[in-house]
Amino acid sequence: MDPVTIGIIGTACVFLLLFLGMHIAYAMMFVGFAGVAYLSSFEAALPMVSRTVYEVSSYFPYTVIPLFIVMGGFAGSSGMTKDLYSTFDKWLRRMPGGLAVATIGACAGFAAVSGSSVATAATMGTVALPEMERYKYHPRLATGAIAAGGTLGFLIPPSIGFIVYGMLTEQSIGKLLVAGIIPGLALALAYVGIVLLMVKINPALAPANPEPVSWRVKFVSLLKVWEPLAVFLLVMGGIYGGLFTPTEAGAIGATVLLLIAFFKRKLTWKNLIEALQESVRISVMVLFLVAGANVFSYFLALSTIPMQVAEWAGSLAVSPYVIHTVIIVMYMFLGCFLDAISMMVLTMPVIYPVILALGFNPIWFGVIAVLMMEAGLITPPMGLNIFTVAGVAKGVPVETIFRGVAPFLLAIFAVVALVTIFPDLALLLPNMMTR
Repeated sequence: MDPVTIGIIGTACVFLLLFLGMHIAYAMMFVGFAGVAYLSSFEAALPMVSRTVYEVSSYFPYTVIPLFIVMGGFAGSSGMTKDLYSTFDKWLRRMPGGLAVATIGACAGFAAVSGSSVATAATMGTVALPEMERYKYHPRLATGAIAAGGTLGFLIPPSIGFIVYGMLTEQSIGKLLVAGIIPGLALALAYVGIVLLMVKINPALAPANPEPVSWRVKFVSLLKVWEPLAVFLLVMGGIYGGLFTPTEAGAIGATVLLLIAFFKRKLTWKNLIEALQESVRISVMVLFLVAGANVFSYFLALSTIPMQVAEWAGSLAVSPYVIHTVIIVMYMFLGCFLDAISMMVLTMPVIYPVILALGFNPIWFGVIAVLMMEAGLITPPMGLNIFTVAGVAKGVPVETIFRGVAPFLLAIFAVVALVTIFPDLALLLPNMMTR
């Protein structure tokens, strides 16, 4: 059989193994190994796998992953989440759906010091959900706002989504992180618009909160947000200004948050161990996924599928944006069955060469890809954030959370369209970076 046929069979085998329950990292590694052994030789395939796993796990810049994850753990330990929510609550509670809006604002704030969407959803769920239940918010709106707000942790830097994309495509992680700032803020505002629209259509979803808050209390509450704001400016400002690399920024941010938690006497051995364990768990998962994707990429390169698909896409007599739309629709479909990072590592070996062949900016497409990965976090039946919130919201059916989060998908698609029409929303800050 010719290499292209072998590549198609191998790709089908990956999906078959996923359907049978094998983890995607092992499925891609196994098929990649078998494919390289068939197309080249067993003697070439065996050291290729071991070398790839070692190179991925020992590559120093990848230490940014555990550092950004542990930043989120220390931020939660320091009580920042409650402080952020309290501040947004005081300023926004009199708005229609004010507590839900405050939840999204707090999610955006917490996302600025955490690289994990699941951690953002879980942490905000424990803080915001009891308050919304106390004021008789409908579970659909309450859980939907938390699950959707949690996705901001995948877009607003520091973001694991951009780090994985940069690892897979060899793009500047610093520029990718900076590129997510404006789209991240735009998505947070779009989520707020969805909440206001939902409450306008059905006021019963969010009863008004009559308790007034004085201006003095409002302004005093702003003192509680200086810590996450300072850490965000330190980390992202250092990256943007070229003062330090993303890895150094992660180390500085983690150290500062550790000291804040320590001096506030919020750091316990339990919190410290939990933060480190979560960092190790997510880091190992991501690195194995990237290693599996690299092995599978070697196999696809031997099959020549990525090159031929890129040539075919570039030769089509249609607008590149038609193919761009097809890619987005494909991500919508895959998001129903795969988690965000798995979706990225599975598709990038083929999609990325097509993007380059079409002349699209890879940093810009990184923002589009991460936005679509965000959609996958809240699409049925495999939305990871949905089940995270379901674990916190005891007694709320998963179906209710899915219905509550569905309108927020429109906000993601709207921001994707906005970034597509106005690429400078994603490229303005990266183009101004000093390095």
